[in-house]
Amino acid sequence: MSEQTTQALEALRDKIDEVDQQLLDLIRKRLDLVARVGVVKHGAGLPIYAPAREANMLAKRRAEASDMGIPPQLIEDILRRLMRESYLNEKDMGFKQVKPDLGPVVIIGGNGALGKLFAQMLSLSGYQVRSLDKDDWAEADAILDGAGLVLVSVPISITCEVIRQKLAGLPEHCVLADLTSIKAAPLKAMLETHKGPVIGLHPMFGPDVGSLAKQVVVVCQGRAPEQCQWLLDQIGIWGARLVEAEAEKHDEAMQLVQAMRHFSTFVYGLNLCREEADIASLLQFSSPIYRLELAMVGRLFAQSPELYADIIFAQDHSQQAIGDYLDNYRQALELLKRGDRETFKQWFSEVSQWFGDFAPQFRNESRAMLQSVNDMKPAHS
Repeated sequence: MSEQTTQALEALRDKIDEVDQQLLDLIRKRLDLVARVGVVKHGAGLPIYAPAREANMLAKRRAEASDMGIPPQLIEDILRRLMRESYLNEKDMGFKQVKPDLGPVVIIGGNGALGKLFAQMLSLSGYQVRSLDKDDWAEADAILDGAGLVLVSVPISITCEVIRQKLAGLPEHCVLADLTSIKAAPLKAMLETHKGPVIGLHPMFGPDVGSLAKQVVVVCQGRAPEQCQWLLDQIGIWGARLVEAEAEKHDEAMQLVQAMRHFSTFVYGLNLCREEADIASLLQFSSPIYRLELAMVGRLFAQSPELYADIIFAQDHSQQAIGDYLDNYRQALELLKRGDRETFKQWFSEVSQWFGDFAPQFRNESRAMLQSVNDMKPAHS
């Protein structure tokens, strides 16, 4: 490279550095403004996430970007990343307390990861939060005294046992709720054990989320929903989206959404392990979609085996869903062994038609995710 070329590149790079500094200044200014928005929302009790405002803002910025010759998706990607950071900052401002006259909140299993997350959110909302864990039952009467909300967040395998054996003497006005990923059995146990308000909750996210903005919480009503409404309002203020469902229908869906998916991921990882696959080599030759797939497998095995054993073994009927999956896998394998390309294409088309408009929608959604995965790919892998 000639000296003239080197000098021209350095001059342009210096200008880029100046623009980057201006971008940093603007980002800092935006984050500061968002913090002020958080203060106003906190005072007014407004949800941290306003979907209509977000959609309108993104539509305007996309149109403005297009007019300026900037790819609309570029500005949307930048703004979505900024908004994610903004939700984290807004959370630190705290939240309006929906029910100031509530007694202490007791989280059964408060030392667990999910229990700690809800303890943090409730504390940020101004509630007095107590933890009652497995070594605290000798002091249970004192900890539960005057409780306005008892939130059960223990392993699925012992949830019903804990409810029935430990929570029969709660004050009748106390709201009893659980955070279990299956709902019918815990809800039944709560209704049989406690005479007061009961509600079942399933947070559809892990405890490592930085904010509840845009996260889904499934709600299964139990008893006295009007007395539980303040809790749902509080969760809404945190930014979560509430989805009401019947407990039995929820559990049927979880057989596919959780048990079968986690089991198939477990088997995939088990097979890679027993094949002694070289993960570093797989990553070196992986496309973005395979890297994302491998990352999701690795994510499962970075977590607690007890948690996933609970999820997979908790539902009696999950074996049927997993068995059906295995039957379909065997049938597809037979096609491969026979070299039956025509039947494969026929089945492929049937599934494509079944997905309908969701197929192109998912293709577009996944394109953005795959681009992000590719951007984050380390140079050495």
